[in-house]
Amino acid sequence: MAQAKTGDKVKIHYTGTLSDGSVFDTSADRDPLEFTLGGGQVIPGFDTAVIDMAPGEVKVQVIPVEEAYGPHSVELVTDVQRDRFPPDMELEIGQQLQVGLADGQQAIVMIVDLKEDAVTLDANHPLAGQELTFEIELVEIL
Repeated sequence: MAQAKTGDKVKIHYTGTLSDGSVFDTSADRDPLEFTLGGGQVIPGFDTAVIDMAPGEVKVQVIPVEEAYGPHSVELVTDVQRDRFPPDMELEIGQQLQVGLADGQQAIVMIVDLKEDAVTLDANHPLAGQELTFEIELVEIL
């Protein structure tokens, strides 16, 4: 039976959980995820987990922080003065904002703290610093 290898386009179903067992993402109620192994479309540990799987095979893979979204970086957390936001803008912890960077690109940040004179923004991926567990089913090698 064929096994998935780097360069193959594959379709998989997955459920991702955190160390406390909570589900952060799943393909259960939608079409399988389609991507090319080694194409940089998914986190490195996910790519590695699918390599050598055969269609119909199911496995559980724990992906360490370094092969997922990396460690949480304190350098990506910063305070911005409240007066830099429109006065009528509702701000709340957990809210995501799109901000412009000095190089003209855009980034997504999350409000993690509100102070009287400042808003603390975190530009880390929401899953940075977390070990991830995936149940993966290889549906098809295309």
